[in-house]
This record gives sequence, C-alpha cells and structure tokens, in this order.
Amino acid sequence: MAGHSYTATISWRRDDGDFAKGRYSRGHVWRFDGGVEVPATASPQVVPRPFTVDAAVDPEEALVASLSSCHMLTFIDMARRGGFVVDAYDDAAEGVMEKNEAGRMWVSDVTLAPRIVFSGPAPAPDELARLHEAAHDACFISNSVRTRVTVAPPAAG
Repeated sequence: MAGHSYTATISWRRDDGDFAKGRYSRGHVWRFDGGVEVPATASPQVVPRPFTVDAAVDPEEALVASLSSCHMLTFIDMARRGGFVVDAYDDAAEGVMEKNEAGRMWVSDVTLAPRIVFSGPAPAPDELARLHEAAHDACFISNSVRTRVTVAPPAAG
C-alpha cells in the first residue's frame, strides 16, 4: 500500500527591517490544500516582539494543536465504536519546551486536558482512560514525534 502524501506551502518575504542585525519580521503564511491560509510567525518566546506577529500561529503552538486535534479525532471515533455518543470535546492542551541532553531546545512534553460531554451513558473512569490510551496509541501525529504526550485525568460530563 502506498503511503499518503500531505503538502503545505510556506511563504515568507523580507521586509524593510535590518536583516543583517536580525531585526526583520518573522511573519509568514502557511497555505494548505483547499485554499486555507494561516498566518504564522516565530514564537515570541524565542524571537522578541516586534519581530513576531501576535495574531499568528507559531510552529510550537501548531505542534501542540496538531497532537491535540489528532488525539481528539481518534478518541471520538473510538468512543463511537464503543457505543458512546460524544456531544462536545474541548481540550486545553499545553506544550513545554526545554533543552534536551544535547542542549538543543525541543517540545519535550504535551499535556492534553480534554473535557468531554457525552449524551446517554458515559464510559466509566477506567474505560475512559482506556479510550484515551487507545487513542494515543493510534494517533498518527503522536506516533510521529518523540514528544511525550500525556492526558490529564479525564473529565467527563
């Protein structure tokens, strides 16, 4: 079976800032199939303002969102297959960046904190934990990164 292919087009243009001194905008655009454009920037925690764009997504945020989104989509499908009906799923995911053993910065940990609303019977706490574990194991994105991904104690309503 051939693998799936995914594409993104990233565009940046130099502004009139002092490029040689690093005083230029890190603002750029991510373009995806279907015409979606996302304003992007470097993290303001890495590159000082005003050289970042407050109303844009940085790569570290995108990694956290991607892990959260993949987990959510996988979890919802697994819950459905288990006979549960998910009405709402909200996650306040958080990533931590730190130095690794080689002294390089990396997103070492992402904690997912989903709040899930079920209609009808909700899974028992141990079953809910198993669904999250199975979703993590099957998530394409979590299988693609070294980042530790954990789920905070699940909240169901």
